[in-house]
Amino acid sequence: MKNTLILTLSALMLLSCQKEEIIYPVGGDPTPYVIDIGKFPIPQIASDNPLTVQGVKLGRMLFYEKMLSGDNTMSCASCHQQKNAFSDTNQFSIGIRGQNGKRNAMGIFNLAWHGNEFFWDGRAHLLRDQSLRPIQDHLEMDENLENVVSKLSGSRLYTDQFIAAFGIEDITTDRISKALEQFMVSIVSNQSKYDQYLAGNLSLNTDEERGRVLFFKERNPFYPGLSGPDCAHCHNGSNFRNNKYLNNGLDDEASITDIGRQSVSLNPDDKGKFKVPSLRNIALTAPYMHDGRFKSLEDVIDHYDHNIKPSTSLDPVLEERRETGLHLSAQDKSDLVAFLKTLTDQQLLSDARYSSPF
Repeated sequence: MKNTLILTLSALMLLSCQKEEIIYPVGGDPTPYVIDIGKFPIPQIASDNPLTVQGVKLGRMLFYEKMLSGDNTMSCASCHQQKNAFSDTNQFSIGIRGQNGKRNAMGIFNLAWHGNEFFWDGRAHLLRDQSLRPIQDHLEMDENLENVVSKLSGSRLYTDQFIAAFGIEDITTDRISKALEQFMVSIVSNQSKYDQYLAGNLSLNTDEERGRVLFFKERNPFYPGLSGPDCAHCHNGSNFRNNKYLNNGLDDEASITDIGRQSVSLNPDDKGKFKVPSLRNIALTAPYMHDGRFKSLEDVIDHYDHNIKPSTSLDPVLEERRETGLHLSAQDKSDLVAFLKTLTDQQLLSDARYSSPF
């Protein structure tokens, strides 16, 4: 009787330990995950990968999982850090072998509203496609997908989570990519000072308000003295971006070494064009441009004010302003920077929903 009792207690203890590994119950239908879109338009979520609590949780785990790299030292979060609005403050991210990447890492947030592919040149059609490329890139995580699947399959923690998210314990690259897509889509930034201003909860100070008016002031070709910098020509809508690839005059024709979108589209008219990024959290995501050449917002504004270079694919609106410049005063530039800083979402930087689960 005593031995039976001991065996029973041991079995219960073993079951208890096993259950502690399982973050979500195995079996049953996944629970829908609803993102807080605030005043943003309703996003188009992929019909074959709806957000679920279990899928987002698994994606979050994978986003911070170092087993996705060749030497188990690097995760997606290594180059996309929450404290920097999920961007990298290095000009080029450093991979597991100490090598630099080729372009500056873009911030990861509000991807649910991105409708024109991913990466600076748009070479990944879907976010799930993008999620697997850094893993395989020799300059970044330098791992093959077969090894990733093998490593994750050897973890009871992960097989349980794949059951919870997809109803099956078999781990595949497709399910890995879909889980990562779910998590990244769930990262929303809409709680900046500017959002609070729009909601009527607070006011902008004098400098910020002057910067706001200047930011949205349109170009007036007939009365140059009344013309504004027209920043919203490229950075508009709730997410302060557009769904275009543009050449913003960083280099003249002969100096363009990174052809950008042209490498994907094979269209010569796309030479030197890159994805227009969101300006939300822009004060946290320096350095700027696809190659991280500008260290400060002041440098960026100076570029648009008087340093735009000519080329055949230069955006027509920028070409019209190239020779005359924007005629911004020192106060104008300072005010624009003050406004851009109101787009910082402090809540994003510490939101537990997006932080490491480990």
